Amino acid sequence: MIINFSVENFGSIKEKQTLSFLANKSDHLENYYIIEPIKGLRLNKLALIYGANASGKTTVLKALDFLQEICTNPFDRKTEEFDFEPFLFDSNTPKKDTKFELEFIQKGIKYLYEVEINKKSISNEKLYNFNPNKALVFERMTNAEKELTSIKFGSKIDVKKSTENAIELQTLWNNTVLGALVKTNFDLPDLANASDWFNNFTNFFNTNSDSKDFFTTQIDLNRINKNIIISFLKKADFNICDLEVNKKEDSQLRHLLLKSIKEAKNEIEKSRYSEMLNSEVVFNRQLYFLHNVNNNSYRLNVNQESLGTQRYFEYAGLLSILLQENTILPIDELESSLHPDLFNHFLLTYLVNGKKESQLIATTHNREILNNRDIFRNDAIWFTDKNEDSATELYCLADFDSSVVRDTTNVLNTYKSGKLGGVPNLGDYYIDLENE
Repeated sequence: MIINFSVENFGSIKEKQTLSFLANKSDHLENYYIIEPIKGLRLNKLALIYGANASGKTTVLKALDFLQEICTNPFDRKTEEFDFEPFLFDSNTPKKDTKFELEFIQKGIKYLYEVEINKKSISNEKLYNFNPNKALVFERMTNAEKELTSIKFGSKIDVKKSTENAIELQTLWNNTVLGALVKTNFDLPDLANASDWFNNFTNFFNTNSDSKDFFTTQIDLNRINKNIIISFLKKADFNICDLEVNKKEDSQLRHLLLKSIKEAKNEIEKSRYSEMLNSEVVFNRQLYFLHNVNNNSYRLNVNQESLGTQRYFEYAGLLSILLQENTILPIDELESSLHPDLFNHFLLTYLVNGKKESQLIATTHNREILNNRDIFRNDAIWFTDKNEDSATELYCLADFDSSVVRDTTNVLNTYKSGKLGGVPNLGDYYIDLENE
């Protein structure tokens, strides 16, 4: 689980901004929102981020997704560069490192992970554990001139010198130590815990993308419980009684891969094509929805369904992940193609049934939830706004004092009035066409 996530000099974020899941002392809805993975540590399982367009809501999610990427998908060559931009509306920030800090819980142990990067390399990287006191697991430094990595393990970490040297050798100057571990097989519990945490993290989900094929494959391979999805769709009143997946091999793709294996120039290329041939890539899948109307059953291809039904099928897939796995799920624009009642239904179903240590982070423009204090906690609501430097600032509803937000305050009205920020600053409706 995430305790705190901080990012600095990434995209529209200039100064250090922190998204915190630490819950305050309020007992409001704590049975649904609050998880205690370690005694005395109260964490929220939900964070909703509001803000105007281009205020940096998505940047927060992209930063977290980027951190996960560099810790799970290492480069193969030291000449490869990171695909991100630092804060560009300043003459100094493009020359500075981008920084990430992540406090998280894995297997009942608290960790702090810090990493500093530029386009070409990892400048610095540290991992601490708290068991119970703070102790260094490792620190990595990079010699930019020689493009070499050096790693120092903490005094309490039992690691052989040969293992230390091997990890150092595997860690290219543009790979994190955690990323390099993907290619090794060493018995180092703290590093394995941190690596597992990132690997259990669910990739950033953009609701404007088409994920039907992904969830269809997951259902076919029994990685997602189809019954959860059907139950969710039924409760959302779609008259859907069952799902069917038809699977067929793509003979044309299979022939192409066999040809590519035969013509491969080296063993690496041959191995890559062979791996694809033996994977699920060579199968096409068609998803069908079965509707029960007036005691008659009707079978429709997913593409014959309305956009709203297709989208809610994807949400049902996301929900099944949250209900089955201890994972972190970032979703951009949660309300996309959803009726406000379905938006609330999705959130409440997760809060009531979500896996003990799962967390949902979502950006949204849906303001109706702010009109009902019976379904949200102040410390689960966040806002992004641009300051005078055009840089993103991230802050929580719980940060406002009682002069702005009381227990009796209608938060929706306060938000709409602009007192909480996070809303567009619009001018009047008139355009001077004569001077165009």
